[in-house]
Amino acid sequence: MENKEFIKGLAVGVLSAAVIGFGGYLGYVRANPAHSTVLSDRTHVEKLGYLESLIDTYYLEEKDEDNLAEGLYAGLIAGLGDPYSRYYTAEQYEDENSSTEGAYVGIGIMMQKNRQGGVLVVECYEGGPGEAAGLKAGDIISAVDGTDITDTDASEVVDMIKVKVGESVTLTIHRENEENALDINVPVTDVELHSVFHEMLDERTGYIRITEFKGVTYEQYKTAFADLKDKGMERLVVDLRSNPGGLLDSVCDILNEILPEGLIVYTEDKYGNRDEKTSDGGHTLDMPLAVLVNEGSASASEIFAGAVQDYGTGTIVGTTTYGKGVVQSIRQLDDGSAVKLTISNYYTPKGNNINKVGITPDVEVKLDPDLLNKDDITHEEDNQLQAAISSLDNK
Repeated sequence: MENKEFIKGLAVGVLSAAVIGFGGYLGYVRANPAHSTVLSDRTHVEKLGYLESLIDTYYLEEKDEDNLAEGLYAGLIAGLGDPYSRYYTAEQYEDENSSTEGAYVGIGIMMQKNRQGGVLVVECYEGGPGEAAGLKAGDIISAVDGTDITDTDASEVVDMIKVKVGESVTLTIHRENEENALDINVPVTDVELHSVFHEMLDERTGYIRITEFKGVTYEQYKTAFADLKDKGMERLVVDLRSNPGGLLDSVCDILNEILPEGLIVYTEDKYGNRDEKTSDGGHTLDMPLAVLVNEGSASASEIFAGAVQDYGTGTIVGTTTYGKGVVQSIRQLDDGSAVKLTISNYYTPKGNNINKVGITPDVEVKLDPDLLNKDDITHEEDNQLQAAISSLDNK
């Protein structure tokens, strides 16, 4: 997503957050002058100096000192070879944090730079101000409040929109099969991204799909569950297929509404320190449950499925999950930048670490091959969903 300049990306994994300042770091270095680091080796520092001299001598364009510095920081973290650890500039971290929390200031659309000029609307979030105002995926924005943005980066367009919070912006858009440009007025508000979708599959069976565990997901889940109960739900299917994970607190809050009293998950860091998340048992689910998973269900989704499976609270249906049994922590620095590092392993209530292994469903069902490349699959066609419903028939 980041390579396509998407403004809102997905946070894949289990995340926790912390803040560390440069002052603390510098104090540590001064107190530990002999501490071995990459930059304490003079050879590396001299090599960096030489590389920059080559840039100064031969590079065709002007160099940007700030960008070079950011590249050094990003390269240091990339050198870990860990696909889940990375460095964020201040701007990247702001976007990442908004995506992870599931709420931000804007107009409820996803944008990317259009190769032919302007900004392409990739997606309009359901229930957002952009959708309500009439924007559609595929629209190309060429102006904001009359200011031409043909050659403007998508991130700059986002900034132009954000400053109008509490007001509205007029977007000039070009739409396929429309001869003339359209001016659409859209309010700029606090936008909550939907990560929970629900419906009744029949008179007895409720269905909740969770696309990611964001900061807003727990409240959305409670609202969905209450609505389904009001409609007569007696049994529940929770669909976590292709859910890449998200916030540890979010998934644990939801599991607290389902599990009996006891351990939900525990983590262990490199020093053997153990941190436990528990359920108080005050909201144990009192109806049959089936949880749908597939190879795209990762991390926080696997915490959910693993806990339900270990307690026997529900039936896991689908295919073996991704197998991401590690936790990342995002630490923000004083200048607004941040670093995400893998800091611990996590374990299911029975002590299983599923990293690079995944969770094997109780009922293994592959999606019908004829449905793999189909965009809109009906519930009746969805053989995995039908298998989940059938598992409830036996409860």
